[in-house]
Amino acid sequence: MLSNTDRFWPKASAWVEGKHFENPLGTIGLLGVPLSKGSITHSRCDLAPSAIRSALQKFSTYDFNIPCDLRAVEVVDLGDLDVVDDLPEAAERKISGAVRTAMQRSDVIVALGGDNSVTRPVLLGITDSLEECGLITLDAHLDLRDLEGGLTNGNPIRALLADGFTGSHIVQIGIQSFANSQAYAQVAHEAGIVVHTVEEIRRRGIDVVLADALARLSATCSTIYVDLDLDVLDRSFAPATAGSRPGGLAPWEILLASRVCGLHSKVHVLDLVEIDPSSDVSDTTIFSAAACFLSFAAGFRARFDRKDRC
Repeated sequence: MLSNTDRFWPKASAWVEGKHFENPLGTIGLLGVPLSKGSITHSRCDLAPSAIRSALQKFSTYDFNIPCDLRAVEVVDLGDLDVVDDLPEAAERKISGAVRTAMQRSDVIVALGGDNSVTRPVLLGITDSLEECGLITLDAHLDLRDLEGGLTNGNPIRALLADGFTGSHIVQIGIQSFANSQAYAQVAHEAGIVVHTVEEIRRRGIDVVLADALARLSATCSTIYVDLDLDVLDRSFAPATAGSRPGGLAPWEILLASRVCGLHSKVHVLDLVEIDPSSDVSDTTIFSAAACFLSFAAGFRARFDRKDRC
């Protein structure tokens, strides 16, 4: 029987399990947040953290683009939080507390959702001052639904505004027509949220739009959080996301976005959310999420090679 073990082909899964070079340059905290009871549409997003980890067996640790080997940095896998049976309100303190602890051990954190309701408690855990934090969302949706029915995956941004988060510190990228309402577009406008549609990305390029967003937030914020909702992808690339639509982004665009965000010194957290593995086809969406994690990690690794830090 042929062996699939090759000592010259290090697997990303082994890297996450602790096989890194001596004296790592920095540390990435990996935290599973399998929260999905707040989903507007029934989903099994709670299955995503383990599915993404499993998919890493198919990837190596070498980024041809930069180039670099991810084993130069360390991953501390903090496992999955016990929030599978919790509603968002009940899970808030668990998640925020775990993130605060993780921040003490890591330079950056990657949170594996779970649905988009994880974004608010993860963000609340990274800083004591919302005024110092900026938020970039890569999402087809504004996530500004009304709070009347409680916290859901459709209103984490609305909930953050209610917490006192400054609207001008939010940049939303990839917003799509016919995936949002006029009423909530008005909420975004009145709050001062900067919105970049998918059509604008097509014209200008994801790297240019994202560079502008990072520069804008860096001028006033000490910490930047990136929320990557996989339904920003075109539906043909994201069958495991209930909210994806035709005309969304392509995988190579969100991989580039992940790498650019990883490179920026003020980006401290990336979340990957809204993936229901039970609805996936040939692991298409899961593989994109795993690749985004690795691209973000490659950007983080490249921070240590830059003399002109972002």
